[in-house]
Amino acid sequence: MEIFLIDADRKRFLEILQRSSELHQVNILAFVLMENHFHLVVKTPLANLQEFMRHFNISYTAYFNKRHGRVGHLYQGRYKSFLVDEDNYLLEVSRYVHLNPVRIDKYSDLSAAEKKKHLRSYVWSSYGDYIFRGSRFPFLCTDAILSWFDGNKKRYAHFIESAVDDKTSPLEVGKGHGIIGEDSFIENLKMEMTGESKREQPAFKKMIKRVETQKICKAVADAYNFLPEEFLKKGKSTIARDLAIDMLYRYGGMNQREIGEMMGIDYSSVSVAMKRLHQKAKEDSALRRRMEGIRRQFIKE
Repeated sequence: MEIFLIDADRKRFLEILQRSSELHQVNILAFVLMENHFHLVVKTPLANLQEFMRHFNISYTAYFNKRHGRVGHLYQGRYKSFLVDEDNYLLEVSRYVHLNPVRIDKYSDLSAAEKKKHLRSYVWSSYGDYIFRGSRFPFLCTDAILSWFDGNKKRYAHFIESAVDDKTSPLEVGKGHGIIGEDSFIENLKMEMTGESKREQPAFKKMIKRVETQKICKAVADAYNFLPEEFLKKGKSTIARDLAIDMLYRYGGMNQREIGEMMGIDYSSVSVAMKRLHQKAKEDSALRRRMEGIRRQFIKE
């Protein structure tokens, strides 16, 4: 079924995507919105894809149902995900995603020139940010892909548009095991995940790095000039407490259940606290500056 009925749906989808990516520290490299599905290319430094997608999909479904007077699930089933070998397949995957608008049956009979024109005019895709000056979507992280072309947008456009008639898909490589990569990449990944590899993997170490819980609590407490125990007390609701919850979720690698147990509240209250904090931050510039100051401490680590 269609998951976008009007352009307002697509706009809200992208607003939720931006908010969710910021909350979960997920980097959005590329995206495309079609009538009945979407594709995202993302990096998850905190290895939290499941939580990101859960929050993101629930938020959009809630909006869609309310806007169009419906109830129940919006998607047919769980999303499909593939782990991508960045060195060998990231460019192919980005090309597959960006070519989606001209790969549907409706445009199969168009000439290559007509397909290129449609591709460049398609609004609901990250492609425009990759080939034109300026940025429509500030949450996009284009450097990881454009760096392969030394930042040259014309070269990237040629890479994409030279394949407008190519119907092959890199996703076929990942069928069965969910990994789009060379055999050596798959084997090395398996060894890393089981702790058997002795080879240094800086990127892997970065992916699983967390800020210690005590450091997060101390940073927030210091910002408010009191002891961490003061906002960890059950039943005490303060902006500092909400901020600690948000930082533990973003940088501490803790899920909502774990934070709830630590704070003495239920799972749903954790989500409410984060929403309350970000609503307050929209209205309070001092709070925004304080949040940014604390975040910079964790980014340095």
